[in-house]
Order: sequence, then structure tokens, then C-alpha cells
Amino acid sequence: MYRSTNPATGIVEAEFPTLSREEIVGAAEKSALAYRSWQRVSLQDRAQTLLRAAAAFEERADEFAEIITREMGKPISQSKGELFLVASICRYYGENAHELLADEKLNPASGDTALVRTSPIGPVLGIMPWNFPFYQVARFAIPNLLLGNTILLKHASNCPQSALAFEQVLHAAGVPTDAYINLLASSRDIAALIASPHVQGVSLTGSEKAGAAVAEEAGKHLKKVVLELGGSDPLLVLDGENLARTVKSALRGRFANAGQACIASKRIIVLDETYEEFSESFAQAVSSMTYGDPLDPTTFLGPLYSADAKTEILEVVQDALNQGAELLVGQHSVQDPHAFMAPMVLVGVTPGMRAFREEIFGPVAVLLRAEDTEHAIELANDSDYGLGAAVFSSDTEQANAVADRLEAGMVVINGVAGSQADLPFGGTKRSGFGRELGAYGIDEFSNKKLIRIPA
Repeated sequence: MYRSTNPATGIVEAEFPTLSREEIVGAAEKSALAYRSWQRVSLQDRAQTLLRAAAAFEERADEFAEIITREMGKPISQSKGELFLVASICRYYGENAHELLADEKLNPASGDTALVRTSPIGPVLGIMPWNFPFYQVARFAIPNLLLGNTILLKHASNCPQSALAFEQVLHAAGVPTDAYINLLASSRDIAALIASPHVQGVSLTGSEKAGAAVAEEAGKHLKKVVLELGGSDPLLVLDGENLARTVKSALRGRFANAGQACIASKRIIVLDETYEEFSESFAQAVSSMTYGDPLDPTTFLGPLYSADAKTEILEVVQDALNQGAELLVGQHSVQDPHAFMAPMVLVGVTPGMRAFREEIFGPVAVLLRAEDTEHAIELANDSDYGLGAAVFSSDTEQANAVADRLEAGMVVINGVAGSQADLPFGGTKRSGFGRELGAYGIDEFSNKKLIRIPA
């Protein structure tokens, strides 16, 4: 079953049966048939469809935000922000369609007339997580729909109402029923879907384990795959200038969405000369944070998406404490109800601990002390992940030099990582491969077709 369980109360609010394997494989056939006609719809008409979807996401933001909050616990103000980000993605691709898909003229030495045309490839499968249940889908699906691909979407089993709402908006905006198919599918049936000769590519946002399994299946069948597998993003504080701004940014970067973001600032690395001042100010700010009702517009910190997630996080924290780390903030109370969890700041964490190596997907900040800039870079890069990073410094030249040496797909200077429709999103190392959004979101599942006329 797909279940909507309100993490703030633990109450199951809706249930939906999963599809049979035959229905899932049949959906791939329908998607392939729809592709024949969807790719022939004019680019202008596809763009207008996305613009209508953008308007619908904005107009119904309050309605959809409540669905997000009830299904995975995100504070309602942040849920609304997610909806407006989704609308901006639809609008960006709708308004820039012709520029994004314009032919690229080449000048070969032979004197031939040559160009590269960006063409669709067919049905593509998206396997999406729960933490941004509308945005993650938009990031994958919208550029591919503009290109002319058709979409099969397998969403997380705890946010079926978000998945159904997204599908309803697209169909109402003009995307044909079989050009975007939401699949309430069991994970055990995904291999059969990837194996379908109709599916031409797979995009997954999720865990390393899930990414490895999907990549293996895709490789068996020679399917293109894009993976975004999370991270343990460093935030480097290189001096004490503008400290209040830096602390505020670090709070937002670590604790928005209860820390359940792949690009959250999970490891905060502070130079020795600034460490005491920063840690005191940061700890005070975190101590003043309290969780609250996610449906209250004033709440910043809501529950985790499930009580089980809290248990997993506390196991990682306890492992660090057992090895000598300390809690600067957050002596956890077992009385925290349901999926709520008090924010924590861990200090004294060393590279041998799980808290240093693993992605902590919740409201726990790891605060690390660096001897100097070289040591800060060393700590930042001492990770299997490489998604995003942040560098705070009053010296822009220094910040740029440090950013250049960080092993990450995205680096923000004097700000924290985020997402924007016209900028590429993706990582390196075990954070996955491939890029989404911007022109890059069009290119991943496209045929860069060469058309050549000899001189």
C-alpha cells in the first residue's frame, strides 16, 4: 500500500493500493505509444502547457502545501516555498523553450553545413523521494516533457497524494494522460520496468543503495541513468567577518526541512581563530530553536518524515558519543512525540565516526574545528560524497580559490546551497552523476543528433 501518514500525529490519513506488475509493464507500453504523438506536438504548444501548469501550481499553492505538510511534515511556509519553486521551473522551461532547444550550428573544417539538433528519446522513468515531493518531480519531469519525452513516475510510498496531485495538474494543463503516468508501484517491480524495451532512461534521487541497484539494472539493459544520491555537504567558515549573517545562513542551511535535504550543510568547518566565537553564537541560536506544529505558519522546525528516521539518526549520534564526541546542544528527550526531534550540535567528531562519514538526514549539525584553510579544505574533501558546499569569507578572492579546490558539484560563496530553475544541479563522487535543471536538464535524456550536408 501507498500510505499518507501524518508524521506530526502518526495517523494514517489515506491509503492507495499498489499496481500489479502487469499494470506497470503495460504502463510502459502506453507511454511508448503516447511518445509517438507527444514528440510531434509543436514546441510552442508544449511550452504553453508548462506555462499553464506553472499558473496552476501558484494558484493552488495553499492546497498543495497542506498535502506536503500532512504527508511528510515539512512546515507549511516551506511547503509553499516548494510550490513556488515548482512553478518557477515550469515557467523557466515554458518561457525559454525555443532558446533551450535551438539547433547548434557547427563549422566543420570540411566546409560542410552541419548542426546538432536536440531530440527526445522516448519514455523515461523517474524514481523520486519524499523530502521534496513536488520539486523533485518537477526537476526531472518538466524539462523532459518540454523536450518531447514521455514520463513514467514512481514516487515514494509515503507521499501518494502529492504524486497524484502533480499528475492531475499536468493532465489539466494539457499533457496527455499517457504522456505522464504516475505509478503507485512497489519497489520490487522497478527492475521489470527498467528492463522494458519501451523505457529509454532512468533518473533516481535517493540513497546510495537505491542508486546502485538502479544503476545495475540500467546497465544490464544499456539504459542511460542519472543519479542524485545525497551528500554530506561542508560549510566552511574562513573568518569572523559578518558572523551574524554566517550563523543565520548556517542555521537555514542545516535545519530547513528538519535537515532532510541532500544539499543541507551537514558538516560546518570553522577555522581555529573563529571557532570559539562562531560555536558560541551558533549553539545559542540552535538552543533557541524549538519544533512545532508544521501547519502553523510560524513554525520553522517540524517533525521528521517518520519516527523510524529519528531512531536511525539517534543511533549515529550515539555512536559518536560512545567514541568521545559531545553534544554542544540537544540533550535529546525520549519524550519527543511521534517523529519530532530536538535539534542537535555535535562537536569532537573525528573522521572515524559514522557522524563524519555518513549523511545525517535530520536536524543534527556536526561542528568541526580546522587549524587553517588547508586543513579546512582537507576536512571538506575527506568524504565519499560531493554534492554541494558553501564557503563564507570576507575575502572574495580567497573564497573563489577555496571553492575551486572543493570536490563538489556545486559551491556557493557567502550563501548556502539551494536550487534555481536556470542553474544546473548535481554532484560528483558517491553523490551521483548527471545534471538537472537549466539547459543541462534538457540534455541528459536527449539525442544530440548531427545533421550534415556535404559541401
